[in-house]
Amino acid sequence: MNQVAEKKTAPLPANMFEDDAAKGLGKIGQEDLALPFLKILGQLSPEVNKRDGKYVEGAEPGMIFNSVTGDLYDGVKGIDVVPCFYKLEYIEWKDRGEGPGAPVAIYDSSSDIMSKTKADANYKDRLPNGNYIEKTASHFVLIMGDNPSTALISMKSTQLKISRKWNSMMQSIKMQGKDGLFTPASFSHLYQLKTVQQSNDKGTWFGWEVSKTGPIQDANTYQQAKSFSESISKGDIQVKHGEEDTAKSTDGAAHIM
Repeated sequence: MNQVAEKKTAPLPANMFEDDAAKGLGKIGQEDLALPFLKILGQLSPEVNKRDGKYVEGAEPGMIFNSVTGDLYDGVKGIDVVPCFYKLEYIEWKDRGEGPGAPVAIYDSSSDIMSKTKADANYKDRLPNGNYIEKTASHFVLIMGDNPSTALISMKSTQLKISRKWNSMMQSIKMQGKDGLFTPASFSHLYQLKTVQQSNDKGTWFGWEVSKTGPIQDANTYQQAKSFSESISKGDIQVKHGEEDTAKSTDGAAHIM
């Protein structure tokens, strides 16, 4: 029996790639890029269902999932992030299956839209037109690692108290400066995010747990986080919110039903 020898090739040198840096990408702007969402996987998440087209090998409930790269993070070990920008919004949705899967409208934190809602039997804040409003806390972060990357963590419902706790932690940090104590930028410190089981009289789910790690030690990381913060602040990066993939989940957490 003839055997065909496997052809072995050496990797191309990096300087060859560097010579053609960014070619072929055209005029890609921020509107052409998808900002990853970090979400918690639950028992009903399609990523953990081997029969679902969105199944991700190795995915388990309680893990943290990157919606763009497909990376999975152990929820017990957690991940280190730098919080770069915070935004509170009120997002108007049609019920699942009745709309395009995108928000009907997004209102900023100064809006009085919540005064026009009334809670229904499922505790959703309904507008007179039948749509519902989700109060949504968006935390734009830099995920630490060999190659730090940007992402968004969207917290709703039960996770809003975690968001408030995180914000309080950031505002409580004081440093000594030439003019006395000051509160440093949110992107001056690292935080660890883990997932934990939480529950109330409506059920049990996996939610976020946040703890402070300490100040950033690397100048390049600080500048990258600062640049991301400024881009969000100026509106250079637009977020494309979509319906939660996690069934029966409306709070940025993953239910264990």
